[in-house]
Amino acid sequence: MSTPQRREELAARLAAVRARVDAALAAAGRTDPVTLVAVTKFFPASDVDVLTDLGVRHIGENRDQEASAKVGELAHRDRLTVHFVGQLQSNKAGSVARYADVVHSLDRARLAGALDRAAAREGRVLDVLVQVGLDAAGERGGAAPEQVRELADVVGGLEHLRLRGLMAVAPLGQAPRPAFARLRSLAEQVRADHPDATWLSAGMSGDLEDAVAEGATLLRVGSAILGSRQSHR
Repeated sequence: MSTPQRREELAARLAAVRARVDAALAAAGRTDPVTLVAVTKFFPASDVDVLTDLGVRHIGENRDQEASAKVGELAHRDRLTVHFVGQLQSNKAGSVARYADVVHSLDRARLAGALDRAAAREGRVLDVLVQVGLDAAGERGGAAPEQVRELADVVGGLEHLRLRGLMAVAPLGQAPRPAFARLRSLAEQVRADHPDATWLSAGMSGDLEDAVAEGATLLRVGSAILGSRQSHR
């Protein structure tokens, strides 16, 4: 159960992030909407319930075992879109397809097939984004940029997956803006073949302004909204 102090903290943090997003949109001269995905990994369902009361409608999780249990505890699941944003093993596709509405981290054809079969068993159609690896070492996950269009074509041909666009995480130790610019260029190429793939998932607590400047339509923000996990153990 959340305390009044925790509710005040979450409200203040959420307001500050929303103000940052508004300022970034203004600086970029954008008038189109951006979806804020509150990444709630490591935090309890009670925090998600508070955020829902504060108007959050999109949450992100990146560990299947934690997410599958937490989503089942939510008081207002019907008011939320659940995004799976972490790297995903094919053998977890069946579990994720039961509770997630959007999967951001599709990075290989085998996973696409597993998700499609799992969604079919659940009688669902999943929104998915192809994750692009923007770092040469592959530390942040994702398909190689030169493989993205081919993978997008694979997804586009599956009955129970709906290709929505691309996702990426900025490389460690590098300025995020050039990486997000590369992502934007790839997204434009994919849209040439798949006009409905208009979503661009990029930007987190530390680099959301750079992501907005390069056209991000979904921002995955965790610590700026929820704070340090260590302080809430």
